[in-house]
Amino acid sequence: MKKRVFSGIQPTGEIHIGRYLGAIRHWANMQEEYDNIFCVVDLHAITVPQEPKLLRERTREFAGLLMAAGIDPEKSIIFVQSHVAAHAELAWILNCFIPMGWMYRMTQFKEKAEKQKKEQVSVGLFDYPSLMAADILLYNTDVVPVGEDQKQHVELTRDLAQRFNSIYGETFVVPQPLIADVGARIMGLDDPTKKMSGSEAGAGHAINLLDKPDAIRSKIMKATTDSHRDVVFDESRPGIYNLLTIYHSFTGKTEKEIEAEFAGKGYGPWPRWWWQDSGPSRSATASLPPSRATSTPS
Repeated sequence: MKKRVFSGIQPTGEIHIGRYLGAIRHWANMQEEYDNIFCVVDLHAITVPQEPKLLRERTREFAGLLMAAGIDPEKSIIFVQSHVAAHAELAWILNCFIPMGWMYRMTQFKEKAEKQKKEQVSVGLFDYPSLMAADILLYNTDVVPVGEDQKQHVELTRDLAQRFNSIYGETFVVPQPLIADVGARIMGLDDPTKKMSGSEAGAGHAINLLDKPDAIRSKIMKATTDSHRDVVFDESRPGIYNLLTIYHSFTGKTEKEIEAEFAGKGYGPWPRWWWQDSGPSRSATASLPPSRATSTPS
């Protein structure tokens, strides 16, 4: 019997290459190996204010983009979180078993709360990990593909499942996190110290799957690098390291092959080479309907 995978995506902002490389592409590639359940988590989205009409549109668009990016409804279940009331119901039950100390340790809440005034931070944002745990435990999930920033939430889910099972007997499967080796944490082009996000306001921050080719090229050319000339994988140089990670993820070339390719050439022709070989819109949106897909320039 195949192990079961559950993962979700919030229908907020745009689907950018960080989401694609860190999650969606891996979901598509694991469809033969696992029993897959993928969810558009609209309940998670309302932890911050949303415009209802736009949220509905985004929810449908994100479901369509998942299929366009390779999630096959014949092989995987795709659904909208709010359409299954059991998610919210189980979240409330789990709330009654989560010690407050566990929730206070969640670093992502602290990071997001710092960006908002205290009186504007919702209880829903604080309680986000409980709903995420419900999403996972509801389906007897074995494996949860997540980015590094969500690993703590899966660990809380594991602790919660074990706590509940110790009280009431074997009820929930204790899930394992699955973090991709490459591309699991893509950073912003304008600030490579921050994770690429659909909610950042900067026009040059993220490459979105539905960006036009000219916009993608412009963002690559304006991306933050540094004053060095050598193009190498060096984590102490976050700008170039991030760009090389993206390049590595789209082309499949090894780090040594990439460094050899750019040896002695500096940044001058970098955008042209990067585009020709990796072409994010070519890889990520090749199967999108013609009305929404981007075309890659020759």
